[in-house]
Amino acid sequence: MATDKITDFGYQQIPAGEKAEKVADVFDSVASKYDIMNDLMSAGVHRIWKRFTIELSGVRPGHNVLDIAGGTGDLALKFAKLVGSDGRVVLADINSSMLAVGRDRLLDEGALANLEFIQADAQTLPFVDNIFDCVTIAFGLRNVTDKDAALRSMYRVLKPGGRLLVLEFSKPGNPLLSKLYDTYSFEVLPRLGKLIAGDADSYQYLAESIRMHPDQEVLKTMMTSAGFDHCSYHNLSGGIVALHRGIKT
Repeated sequence: MATDKITDFGYQQIPAGEKAEKVADVFDSVASKYDIMNDLMSAGVHRIWKRFTIELSGVRPGHNVLDIAGGTGDLALKFAKLVGSDGRVVLADINSSMLAVGRDRLLDEGALANLEFIQADAQTLPFVDNIFDCVTIAFGLRNVTDKDAALRSMYRVLKPGGRLLVLEFSKPGNPLLSKLYDTYSFEVLPRLGKLIAGDADSYQYLAESIRMHPDQEVLKTMMTSAGFDHCSYHNLSGGIVALHRGIKT
């Protein structure tokens, strides 16, 4: 991507060519404590959000599934059990530290028979066209430099009839909930990051990146522009998180 373009890194405006490296530094820092922090930050509710994603995926035995920004493997592990020995799950992540943590975790679970691990950029997925029955990306799209390019890349690798599911923090509809959420994000979250992961700055960035991410309707429009049909979304936890779904027809 041309370095003269400007993009956001949290609330900062930086050359687009620098974002991937800065995001990599964040996840290199938090990878070892990522699962613990997820449980603490969401009081375990992230597991319910991911379960709902699985339910809407339509994944069945024999399917090929791509989990982008798969991190420590929560979704990939569940998909591996669903697709069975005749299916395949690819856990892809641009960050080598997160990929290593995910691989080690799933190795401990004894779940590698139908799993592959690939370091890949969501904007330029290294797969042939029309190969996956389902593509998921959970809490990763907001960190991508060119989200439109990433959505087009996901569309390309899906089979006709395949589904994209984007699980991401979004915009609460209730003003009071939004205010409480802001207080938690900017006052509590960085302190948790410092206490548990020894890194307040990375969690400050994560809070800011959520605010810079497209809201529910904008993301739905972006998915439609990338070629997806029947685009819809479900607000979870009052819109703190939204699950978007689109179909490649």
